[in-house]
Amino acid sequence: MNKKVEELIRIVLENRGKRSDIPIHSESHLRDDLGMDSLDLAELTVRIEAEYDVDVFADGIVSTVGEIEKKLS
Repeated sequence: MNKKVEELIRIVLENRGKRSDIPIHSESHLRDDLGMDSLDLAELTVRIEAEYDVDVFADGIVSTVGEIEKKLS
């Protein structure tokens, strides 16, 4: 699990008033497991792009943390 990606997800959850103390794994589903909505995903996209210079959602929706990690590798 990429710790920086996990940190960015936790920051987004915290900023949006959602629980950020939940377990996050590569298999975690962004919407179903982490409770992210479209605004959360938009913020996450901006933060990941600022950190890695990669738009992980450019080719379509990603559903899991692992899919984000794969696009960053």
